[in-house]
Amino acid sequence: MRFVIVGAGRVGLRTARVLGESGHEVVIVEKDPTKVSRAREEGFGVIEGDGAVEDTLGDTDLAAADALGALTGDLNDNFVACMIAKEFGCRTVMRIDEDYREEIYRKYAQDVDEVIYPERLGAIAAKNALLGGNIRAVADVDENLQLVEFTITEQSPMAGYSIEELEFPAKARLLAYGKENEALRLPGEDETLDVGDHMVVLADFDVLGDVRSIIVGETGRAAAAGGA
Repeated sequence: MRFVIVGAGRVGLRTARVLGESGHEVVIVEKDPTKVSRAREEGFGVIEGDGAVEDTLGDTDLAAADALGALTGDLNDNFVACMIAKEFGCRTVMRIDEDYREEIYRKYAQDVDEVIYPERLGAIAAKNALLGGNIRAVADVDENLQLVEFTITEQSPMAGYSIEELEFPAKARLLAYGKENEALRLPGEDETLDVGDHMVVLADFDVLGDVRSIIVGETGRAAAAGGA
């Protein structure tokens, strides 16, 4: 998947890192020259300019992006960036600082797909918000190993099959399974995989895309992320 991150500060850069480590394409928008240099040193493509300006965001090719994360420390800039991205059909995630009043949160939450408090949630939560509802990163176990929760969709090639028939790549293992709206448990071989069921998988980053295709299927933009 392709993501645009507005802001290369602490939250934006950390989010870009966890997305990049998972194999996603990330473009960063940043106006501070020092932060621009730091992001480029880490190998990210950077558009230097104000992320709240339409011409600047246009240079990121928003039409090809799956989602935009407005993760600067400026609430107004974040909101404007999200509204511009909405015009291009992007999923939008907006950072809001914890000290803003609840009514401010509710006001903006109606206009974007998700509002996050990075101080509470951390970069991995911003990553999950960008990925969408069918994939959720639970934990980065090691540099190349991640615990991920997937939701079976109608596009899944395994819908209707049993867990016994499930074949994962060698570097992936099913750890837990749960029916829709039920708690996770140890998987049984005779369980039938139905739409809405959840599966927790431990997998190497190299095979996450294959695991996603097996469980989630190919559902297009943000709704079914390309590798967690």
